[in-house]
Amino acid sequence: MRVLFSYSLAALLLFGSCSQAQSEKSPHEPKGSSGKKHKKESLENRFTEAAVPGLKRLGQLEGVQESSGLALGQPGTYYTMGDQGNPPILYQVDGDGKLLKEVRLSATNEDWESITHSPDGTLFVADAGNNNNSRRDLTIYRVNPAQPDAVGQIHFTYPDQQEFPPKKKQRNFDCEASVWHDGQIYLFTRDRGSKAISKVYTVPDKSGTYTARRVASLSIPDEVTDASISPNGRQLVLMGSEQMFVLKGASLSSLLKAKPRRIALPGAGQTEGVLFTDDQTLLISSEQGSLYQYKMP
Repeated sequence: MRVLFSYSLAALLLFGSCSQAQSEKSPHEPKGSSGKKHKKESLENRFTEAAVPGLKRLGQLEGVQESSGLALGQPGTYYTMGDQGNPPILYQVDGDGKLLKEVRLSATNEDWESITHSPDGTLFVADAGNNNNSRRDLTIYRVNPAQPDAVGQIHFTYPDQQEFPPKKKQRNFDCEASVWHDGQIYLFTRDRGSKAISKVYTVPDKSGTYTARRVASLSIPDEVTDASISPNGRQLVLMGSEQMFVLKGASLSSLLKAKPRRIALPGAGQTEGVLFTDDQTLLISSEQGSLYQYKMP
């Protein structure tokens, strides 16, 4: 008798739970949908905004494995790409992460880790990921998205690297962050030695072979994973893991001398893409595919 009662009670509770779940489903969801995805995303959005004022989760990047950078595309669209082990494809997405177009380049993806753009719409894809600091084939691909078969190549070396690889404490030749400015590509290293300094180098934005020029060293207590300059040129953001560093100044040279202000992004994941969409708004992507918007205070 007790067994029968327990079985009936369990069935009643199960039926009640199912009924409640059915009633909570959005009327706009397709027939047969459980509604769980919508509910989870809503909770994620509320949690993110509560944890970090100004941060809003916009959506999930479609079809992109391990997003490692962001660049402007046509109005309202953006480009991103996957890093080492992924195909040589640029993904054009909208502001919610919806995939609009795939652009396959006539290039190899040894370890794409950053993408930036110039005002005329040229994209620069930095194949400069160098985890072991042993590469001798560092390249930046110069791309017109409308002509993916005509890819220019900017080959470069670091003037202060003599060993491949150097000793572990001196491994600061991995680059996962870049920005375009005034005809130059600025490269920011990810320090895998002391994890305290990001070295800054420049190379011209024209195809050719160059020895990069070292222009600054920034004290950043994290491994830099991406960078972006605001349209007015007065703010530079360096991305780290679930945090970012903001430098302010009247010019790029003063930005590279400024003291960084840390902004924590707890729960945002392995953040590896950042892009100013206006002077006070950032677009941020994580390796897990989340797309965020951050409003500067």
